[in-house]
Amino acid sequence: MSLLEVRDVTRCFGSLRAVDGVSLNVEPGELRAVIGPNGAGKTTFFNLISGFFPPTSGTISFDGQDITAWPAHRRVAGGMARTFQITEIFPELSVRENLRIPIEVASGLRKRPWLSAEQDAKIRQRLDELLRMGGLGDKADRLVSELPHGDQRATEIMMSIALRPRLLLLDEPTAGMGDQETYDITRLIRRLHRDEKLSIVLIEHDMRVIFHLADRIMVLAEGSVLAEGTADEIAKDERVQAAYLGKTQ
Repeated sequence: MSLLEVRDVTRCFGSLRAVDGVSLNVEPGELRAVIGPNGAGKTTFFNLISGFFPPTSGTISFDGQDITAWPAHRRVAGGMARTFQITEIFPELSVRENLRIPIEVASGLRKRPWLSAEQDAKIRQRLDELLRMGGLGDKADRLVSELPHGDQRATEIMMSIALRPRLLLLDEPTAGMGDQETYDITRLIRRLHRDEKLSIVLIEHDMRVIFHLADRIMVLAEGSVLAEGTADEIAKDERVQAAYLGKTQ
């Protein structure tokens, strides 16, 4: 059984069909990519999967349950996490404090007025694991606003991991990065996929990242699926080349 099953979803904004009859299956442990030109409907598609608004038609299932009508917070509680094009962090807090918030949420402790010594010790242990996993140990007590963009993005990704998801949605994780930061984030995504056994779906414009990471790739154009296949199949597809180069067939 697929972990995520998206069936023929459409999202209309007035007369505009931002997403038009798109289907996607993600298997447990799979790393999938969604690519396409600007305005293709990629982020709208992610918004449908993550529950930021419902589809106009079609269904979405997660781990065998129909979640089409579930709000975003219920999907997070059910094992889904997401990052955004614009990094979503608490800039006035340290890296450690940013990570502690989702750890407490995942542990069901966020609304507790105080924690026992045992609970606090478990949170600190999990914090150390995430800092080490994200390569952020030497930056743990620095304000996130002081860090380079790549470290801010790594912090955001590790905040998502703190929620213990089974499916991680990454919306343009290397946007605005130089070569070294892109390389570091790509390594982090690969490491999380391998070591945490995560299913991952990412939107990305950097084709070097896509071809290095993705098991399969889905291409969107004007809200519809243009092509789907392995990296080699997508690289050779003339329709994909035309869509990216702006040529007509």
